[in-house]
Amino acid sequence: MGANDGFLLDAYSQTVSDVVERAGPSVASVKLVGSSSNRDAPVGGGSGFLFTPDGYLLTNSHVTRAGAATLPSPQVTRQRVSLSDGREFDARWVGDDPDTDLALLHIDGMSRGGLTPLPLGRSALLRRGEIAIAIGNPLGFEHTVTAGIVSALGRSMRAGTGRLIPDVIQTDAALNPGNSGGPLLNSRGEVIGVNTAIIRGAQSISFAVAIDIAEWVIPQLLQHGRVQRGYLGVGGSTTVLDRRIVVGLGLAQSHGVRVSAVEPGSPAARAGLREGDLLIGIDGLAIESVDRLHQALDASRINRDCVLKLLRGNATGQPTYLTVRPLPQASR
Repeated sequence: MGANDGFLLDAYSQTVSDVVERAGPSVASVKLVGSSSNRDAPVGGGSGFLFTPDGYLLTNSHVTRAGAATLPSPQVTRQRVSLSDGREFDARWVGDDPDTDLALLHIDGMSRGGLTPLPLGRSALLRRGEIAIAIGNPLGFEHTVTAGIVSALGRSMRAGTGRLIPDVIQTDAALNPGNSGGPLLNSRGEVIGVNTAIIRGAQSISFAVAIDIAEWVIPQLLQHGRVQRGYLGVGGSTTVLDRRIVVGLGLAQSHGVRVSAVEPGSPAARAGLREGDLLIGIDGLAIESVDRLHQALDASRINRDCVLKLLRGNATGQPTYLTVRPLPQASR
């Protein structure tokens, strides 16, 4: 051990301990328990954390849904939240977004003493090698602390819906089932991510949804209970563009989306999109994959005219442009 190693280890331990002491009161155990005849029978659970002083918690969508595709019926299950000081609350479901695996719950804690929210940081400012501290309830062991570093940035991960979650944080802080929904913290005690996934069989590889993604999702869940996304009504697959097309048209992309199906009566059908069309852009944005198309169809494009750029037929001529008006996804 070098001359400074003992000092560095002491400083690291003190940093982690200080963060845990400040953050601990904000971290919650989230449990789904049976209602009526199945009262208090465990259904599922995970972790969460307070981010407002009036009782709003952030957690994972798959925690509130107990891993199912649909929300459990309140007549069958209810959400229970417990804090490190022993207080327990019935939680109200506010909204969730399975596409980013995030959900909001609310507890009425103001009448039973103050609540301590965690400050939200900026995941865009993270650097590899920074300290990453996770607090949660792995395997039912409440308020467990693990620490490591930010191993990688800019990862992508599939949500349970099949959509791609961008800008996922990779960390080597040890996570286990039950950590889902808990906070990933930096050395200042700010939330930089929401712990969401592990790779079974791998060691020291865990993932968290970046807090910048969560800050985009939270206002929509508070207002609508879901994230609003646009719907075109097309099925397609990512495909490689012929090099002659890329060079001939001066494209800066090497892939596009081949349309394989168009739903009758959909916005895409009304705009004149056809099977076999090769979609390469929308409103000047390059569309290089199905995932990029999903990301481009956000709330800003709902119910307004958007311009699709596509190649049709043998794709040797100039691009075709169509005007389409995406609908809210829920109106499908």
